[in-house]
Amino acid sequence: MAKALPKLILSPSRDIPFDKLILSQSNVRRVKAGVSTDDLADDIARRGLLHGLNVRPHVDANGDETDLFEVPAGGRRYRALEILVKRKRMAKTALVPCVVKSVDDEVSAEEDSLAENTFREPLHPLDEFRGMQRLVEKGDSEEAIAAHFRVTPAVVRQRLKLAAVSPTLHEVYAEGAMTLDQLMAFSVSNDHARQEQVWEILAHSLNKSPAFIRARLTESTVPAADRRAQFVGIDAYVEAGGCVLRDLFEDDDGGWLQDAGLLDRLATEKLKAEGERIAREGWKWVAVAIDLPYGFEDGLREIEPTHTPPTEAELAEIAKLQAEAEALEAEWSSADDIPDAVDQRITEIDEDIAELNGGRWTYDPQEMAIAGVFVGLDDDGTVFVERGWVRPEDEPVAAVEEDVEADAEVDGQGADDPHFIGPRQPQPEVQRAVIAIGGSAAVPTTEEDDEEDVIKPLPDRLVSELTAERTIALQDAFAQNPSVAFATVLHALVLSIFYYGRTESCLSLSLSRVSFPFQASGLKDTPAAKSIAERSARWKERLPQSDKDLWDTLQQLDGNEQAALFAHCAAYGVSAVWEAVPKYDNGRISAHGVSRRIEHSHILARAVGLDMIGAGWKATVDNYFGKVTKPRILAAIAEAKGEQTAGLIDHLKKPDMAREAERLMADAHWLPEPLRTPIVEVFEPSAAEPDTPVAETDALPAFLEEEEALEPTDPDEVAAGHAIAAE
Repeated sequence: MAKALPKLILSPSRDIPFDKLILSQSNVRRVKAGVSTDDLADDIARRGLLHGLNVRPHVDANGDETDLFEVPAGGRRYRALEILVKRKRMAKTALVPCVVKSVDDEVSAEEDSLAENTFREPLHPLDEFRGMQRLVEKGDSEEAIAAHFRVTPAVVRQRLKLAAVSPTLHEVYAEGAMTLDQLMAFSVSNDHARQEQVWEILAHSLNKSPAFIRARLTESTVPAADRRAQFVGIDAYVEAGGCVLRDLFEDDDGGWLQDAGLLDRLATEKLKAEGERIAREGWKWVAVAIDLPYGFEDGLREIEPTHTPPTEAELAEIAKLQAEAEALEAEWSSADDIPDAVDQRITEIDEDIAELNGGRWTYDPQEMAIAGVFVGLDDDGTVFVERGWVRPEDEPVAAVEEDVEADAEVDGQGADDPHFIGPRQPQPEVQRAVIAIGGSAAVPTTEEDDEEDVIKPLPDRLVSELTAERTIALQDAFAQNPSVAFATVLHALVLSIFYYGRTESCLSLSLSRVSFPFQASGLKDTPAAKSIAERSARWKERLPQSDKDLWDTLQQLDGNEQAALFAHCAAYGVSAVWEAVPKYDNGRISAHGVSRRIEHSHILARAVGLDMIGAGWKATVDNYFGKVTKPRILAAIAEAKGEQTAGLIDHLKKPDMAREAERLMADAHWLPEPLRTPIVEVFEPSAAEPDTPVAETDALPAFLEEEEALEPTDPDEVAAGHAIAAE
């Protein structure tokens, strides 16, 4: 039978006067690390001594014990107590709790010193977060906690933010399945259910980075850099009851506004107030929209203002402001740091001087009575105002009678347009402006049948939106190729003269601007649209204000300039837009006409080298994945990235699948069918068939094949030929 081990007998403890303690040379700690001795002394003064000292009797040269005790383990606590004695916060004879070991103990003093520092286990970070949270719950302030633990209040707020993450994710972190960086990323949201949902998404995602987590948690919010947020102001949004999510661990550019609906309401109300202020100037109508659509001024005539230089009083005010600015700059020229108030005043002076120097621009009241104003927001949140636009129906009768037929062909916007509201009847001299409030058109979501695992046809509206974007890019490429523009117009002219009734061209020779009844939000901000707008502005500066002087001005341009202007103007008539053909003939469009238009647009696209990827298009949730069914999303990923990549997200719900698809396809250079230009196959004649001509085949895109053979019967299936052939 095995002999039982003897019971442990712990070393006795006793209180020893501090002046009877001395440091032992057996203490292994030599390098300073961690909390300073002074800070430890402050902590003991507040909290008391939490751990006693480990001591052994001191022996003299003969090996006899003295009345002193050496401290081999607990040297930093001894030094902290020594500081308190010097500060007279503690008497030198104060009793210190100690564990006393015998001189001849079998374990050496050096081993005790090493063991005390080696087996010490620091707190798990999660315990630290929760500990600070409990202190707050007991009534301690963040500043008090920061002072007690020698950290900044910002560090305490970070720890409390981490403590507020879902308890489920805390357990994952405690088990080591989540990194601290990932936990920090989850802290940007206060929604525990959403945090847990995103963690489930990560289990099936190749991307588990903190940036991906933050993106998923803030995708339904509005960045503080958004034009609406900058216009309204964060303080006004918070005062109205809005919540701002902040990332305490990364630069978040101001955070994210959680209540998009509230932000939209505040922005609309503030912008409407701006519209009402402008309306008091005497305009017939004011159209207000947070995001004015592309081509909002199409078909309208711009009236010109009259410039009045600064008055004597304004010049005197300018001189006064300049003197004030020079005095401030001289006063603070040698200062290392200029106060914010002074810097703000200098900026205000510069703005006032610029405004006064510009003089005044005024409009004729009679012209204002038939004209209106567009009010919107620029990307930086500043108010965008376009004054002086006359609708065709508001033109004076005498002006309209000059060319009624030409006006009828202008593809402008009438009274049914939500951005233009007002009676067509002649207005009295005193009238009240009509203020139309409008925003980006709501895009209907594509209904999804999760039970059907079939790739459905692309929605008609989506095809129209995609081809509208292709048209913009095609117009831009067309405008940069004058030789192609000349050839295109010549082709259209020959068709009308020698081939009566044949209009297989995508060029509207009347130069009625092509309009886009369906367009995705932000079309006017695409690179192609901005390129067209900038080119138009440059030409507008060079052309005379009066059309009577236009002919002479054009004659002064050289051949290249005339060609460039010709191409720019002709580009506005290019249309590659697909249209849904109504069930019954409306005399305007037909399936054959739309088909031939799209086919010719491919010829033109190849001639100008259209590159939709180079034009800046890529598939996103907003412009594609959020508007198609799950099978079509998977088909797109399979085509671009392979079936294996598509299989990574086939289990996700539609919103998550769309977002993952956008990430996976970010660098795929993939285009949906309506944006593609078919490749022409050229067949060389063989030696055995010398008379066989070279053939070019312009295959129709899949979404237009066999369109004429279909006869839709369901009113909801407008242009079903397109829908079925899309597969």
